[in-house]
Amino acid sequence: MSGPGQALFAFVRHWARRSTADDAADQGRLVLVGEAVHSLAERGVPATVNAIAVEIGIDQSGVSRLVKAAIEAGYLAMAASRTDGRRREVSLTPEGRAMLDEAHRWQEQIFAQLTVGWSARRRRDFQQAMGDLIERSRSLNAP
Repeated sequence: MSGPGQALFAFVRHWARRSTADDAADQGRLVLVGEAVHSLAERGVPATVNAIAVEIGIDQSGVSRLVKAAIEAGYLAMAASRTDGRRREVSLTPEGRAMLDEAHRWQEQIFAQLTVGWSARRRRDFQQAMGDLIERSRSLNAP
């Protein structure tokens, strides 16, 4: 077996390429940008295109295309910042929130399938460990 870092990245790669169907890939990108906007909002960070680019880890032009597609799909809205009218911020629409709720239900179903036979404690410990990794990874990427 490979080391834990290799195992983690193998798992991420597996789920990142789960579906190659165009519709599924397009929906996956919409979920990705919606998740980024949601995550930033939960942390009190304005969801600008630059902040979304950092959150997702792709360039600004790529994020601009993702945001545009999500706006066209009705999942995101863009408006002038309430604190700085020169900046534009992105937010989830009610349709975007519903899309994320559906994605989260699917994610929970997949997790339940992947952890059949695990104890409730093992599931909680895994969730806590993943949360810790996410927080640590954010601190590594902080400017």
